[in-house]
Amino acid sequence: MIARIGRRIAGRVYRATAHRFSHKPRHSESSPERPQRELERLREEVKERDEKIAELEKQIHEQQKQIGDKERQIGEKEKQIADLERQLALRKQNSTNSSKPPSSDGLAGEQRVRGRRKKSRRKPGGQPGHRGAHRPLVPPERVDETRHVLPEQCEDCGKALPRELAQAQIVGDPQRHQVTELPDIRAHITEYQMHGVACECGAITHAVLPPELKGNFGPQLTALVAYLTVVCRMPRRVVEGLLEQVLGVEMSLGSTQKCWEEASQAVALPCQQLEEQLKDEPVLNVDETGWRTNGDKRYLWAFVALQFVVYTVAATRGSEVLVRLLGAVFRGVLCSDRFSAYLKYHSGKAQFCWAHLKRNLLGILDLTKNSAVERFCRDALAAHARLFRLWHKFRSGQIDRQQLLVRSLPIQKKIFTLAEQHLNSRHREVENLARALWEHNERLFTFLEHEGVEPTNNSAERALRTGVQWRKICFGNRSATGELATARLLTVAETCELQKLNILAYLSVAIAAHRRHLRPASLLS
Repeated sequence: MIARIGRRIAGRVYRATAHRFSHKPRHSESSPERPQRELERLREEVKERDEKIAELEKQIHEQQKQIGDKERQIGEKEKQIADLERQLALRKQNSTNSSKPPSSDGLAGEQRVRGRRKKSRRKPGGQPGHRGAHRPLVPPERVDETRHVLPEQCEDCGKALPRELAQAQIVGDPQRHQVTELPDIRAHITEYQMHGVACECGAITHAVLPPELKGNFGPQLTALVAYLTVVCRMPRRVVEGLLEQVLGVEMSLGSTQKCWEEASQAVALPCQQLEEQLKDEPVLNVDETGWRTNGDKRYLWAFVALQFVVYTVAATRGSEVLVRLLGAVFRGVLCSDRFSAYLKYHSGKAQFCWAHLKRNLLGILDLTKNSAVERFCRDALAAHARLFRLWHKFRSGQIDRQQLLVRSLPIQKKIFTLAEQHLNSRHREVENLARALWEHNERLFTFLEHEGVEPTNNSAERALRTGVQWRKICFGNRSATGELATARLLTVAETCELQKLNILAYLSVAIAAHRRHLRPASLLS
C-alpha cells in the first residue's frame, strides 16, 4: 500500500515536470537562471512529498498497531463473554437438564419445573367416582382387647335399655371399630447376679457371665440404634434423645457409636458373601457419589443386583474399584452412565443410561439458541420418546420382545443417522454427544435383547439416595472403621428392603448370633 502511494506521487511529479518543460515561457532566453530555480522548486516538492509519505507510513504503522491491539482486546472480551455465558448456563442447570441429583436443586440455581406444566382445573384431593382407600380391620385374633358399647336408651320411645351385654337382646352383628394405640413403653432391664458357690473340697467357684450377655444393651436395643441411624438417618445425638424420652433409656453418645459398630461387625459375613456374589451376577447397575471421611474426599459406590445391593466407600472414583469387586473381567451386563471409569473397565455387554442422555439433550436445548442445535436436540428427543413408548408397551404386555426388537429398528437407525450427521458439529457439546451416540451405539439398545436390563440406571441412583441423605445430615464418617460400617449397614438395609425382610428383626438376630459366635443368616436367596 505504501509503495503504491509512492508510485502515485512520483507519477504526479513527473507529469508536472514534463508539462512545465513542454511549454516554453516567454522571455526564456532572457532568464537563463529560471530552469535552475524550477528544478530546485521541484526538488523541494519531492522532498515535501517524501516527508508526507514517511508521515503517512508512520500513521499507517500506528493504525495497524492500534487495529492489532483492538483485535486482541476483542478476542479477550469474546473469551470473557463465552466464559460468562458458560457460568450462567451452569447456574441454570438442575436435575432435569444435567446429571446433577435432585437434592442439588437449591434456591441459588434455576428451579426445575415441578408438577404439571399446565395448571389443571381439577380440585386437589380425590376426584368424584374414585375408589376410596380405607384402613382394613385386623383379624379378631390380632385384637388385644374387645370392649362392647351398648346404647343407653331407645331412640324411638326414649326408654332406658340394659347396660349389660348378657341382659340385652342383641340383634344382628355389631358394627366394628378398631383403635390402635401404643402401650406404655418401658425398657426391660434384666440383672444377672454371678454367685460364688462353695464346694465340699472347700474351694469357691464364681459364675462367669455368658459371652452373649456381655455389654450393657441387648441385641434388640443395639439393633434399634443401628436402625435409627441407617434407615431413619438420625444423627447420634437425636438417637440419644429419642431413647431417653421414649424408652427411658439413658445412653451416652459413645454408647450409641459402640452399638452401631457392633451391628456392623455382626453383619460382616453376610456382606462379604454378597460382595463375592457380585462378579457372578448376570446384570449389575452401578453408580457412585461423593462422600467425606474426616473432611477428606471419598466416593460411595452402589452395586445393584436383582436381589441385593452392595455398597462400598472408596478413596477413588476410578476403575480400580470395579476391578476389586467385579474382577478383571465382568461377564455380565454392566448398566451405568457414560463415566470414563466404566468405559475403561468394561468392554463387554453394557447398557448406558437413557435418562442421562435425555437430560444432556434438554440441557443443550435450554441453554443454546442455535437453530441447527435445536433441531438436533428435538429430533433426538423425539426418537427417545418413541423408543420409550415402545418400551412401556412391552412392559405392560401389549407386545412381546420379538415385536419390540422389530419395531425399534427404525428408531435405532434414526438415532445412528442423526449422530453421524453431527459428528463435525461446530457446537462442542453437540459434537461430544453425537460422537457418544455414534461410538457407543450398541451399548444404548442392550435392554431390547436381554432380560432384566433396564434402559435407565434409576435403580442405582435410587440406591444412592439413602447415602446422599445420610451424608447431608451426618456429613460422612470420621475413620476407616466408620466407612466400613456405613457400607455394611447400608448394604443390609437396602437388601432387606429389596427382599421384603424386616430390617430391625434381621439386625437383632444377627447381633444375637454374633454374640454367641454363630454364623448369621445369609442374605443370598
